[in-house]
Amino acid sequence: MNKIDMVIRELHRSENKLAVDLLRLADRHKADHEVHHVARDLSRWSQQHVTELARVGRDYGLRLDEEARDESGLRATVEQKASELLGRHREPGLLLLADLRHLYRDASGVSLDWEILAQVAQATRDLELLALAKRCHPQTLRQARWANAKLKETSAQALVS
Repeated sequence: MNKIDMVIRELHRSENKLAVDLLRLADRHKADHEVHHVARDLSRWSQQHVTELARVGRDYGLRLDEEARDESGLRATVEQKASELLGRHREPGLLLLADLRHLYRDASGVSLDWEILAQVAQATRDLELLALAKRCHPQTLRQARWANAKLKETSAQALVS
């Protein structure tokens, strides 16, 4: 595996995780209609990025899933249910705050991965990879900015009330 393969594979993995995290946030906070709907909409960008990375990865001999998948699956569900059964329910505002912090960190990491891919594409003069990075990276930046804005909006209310 060459180094470009590693960059594409890592970006595919991190976009997949971001898509899943956004869907989990949407499901966990259904009562907050704005969070629910915006997170679901934002997840579509990452799902699209996963598909496009799988397509471009084929040019490098990679076999990547074209659809975002929850790789933690059963284990994450069991851990969440066990926590609920043991009485570790968290206040919704604090849970949202924790989820948004996690999401912001993940989206920021994905943004860095896109920047790395863009640098590699420029260095190797791979115009297809560079075009992909220019198309997808701004959407990832918007995902991070939304999480950051919701954090700012939510933090005082969740921590003071």
